[in-house]
Amino acid sequence: MRAHLARVDAVLVQAVIAAALSFAHLHDVASAAGQDGWKAWAYPISVDLLLVAAWRRLRSGEAKAAGWYWFLIALAASLGANVATAGLLDLDHVPAWLRILVAGWPAVAFLGGTLLVHSPPTAHDETSDAVDQQDPDDIEDQENAPDPAPDHPTPPAADPAPAPPLAPPPVAVPAALVEHARKVAADHHTRTGTAIDTPTLRARLGVPPPMAEAIAAQLT
Repeated sequence: MRAHLARVDAVLVQAVIAAALSFAHLHDVASAAGQDGWKAWAYPISVDLLLVAAWRRLRSGEAKAAGWYWFLIALAASLGANVATAGLLDLDHVPAWLRILVAGWPAVAFLGGTLLVHSPPTAHDETSDAVDQQDPDDIEDQENAPDPAPDHPTPPAADPAPAPPLAPPPVAVPAALVEHARKVAADHHTRTGTAIDTPTLRARLGVPPPMAEAIAAQLT
């Protein structure tokens, strides 16, 4: 934790030193170019603000070409002031072209900052903002929600046709019972003159209906 704080403190110290020196150099160049008083202090601020706006555009991941373009312009203004005040420029006799650049810089900085900060977001940015603003619980509910019903629901499958009833298994009838049934049927025919029917045969023999039907089939 202490090592991390030490690294952060070192970076902050370097940033403060670089900003202070660059700020002073830009102030000196602007003052030498005829922008005295509060105007000389405003020039370094405009350069730094343009650098910050360009860096934020580069960090956003969108329209990096514009971010790099204005970042290089602001960096050139800052580095140019640093180099010019290192003895390469006579601040008592500033050339006319430098006076023109210093005088036109506010308009350039305003144009660059406006294009970088107030440009309309792309479709990707709008989608990302909508996702970031959405409640995480709502996103989880949407992921776990069941699929919506289709516009044309599939009709239920028709019930399969019922299978035909299985034939009852054949009933085994003893031969002695068949002979006895023949005698009963003959006696019934002698007394009534008609063939015996299955219910009567079942009643006379005292057997269940399936067996009575099986015996009657063998009597015919």
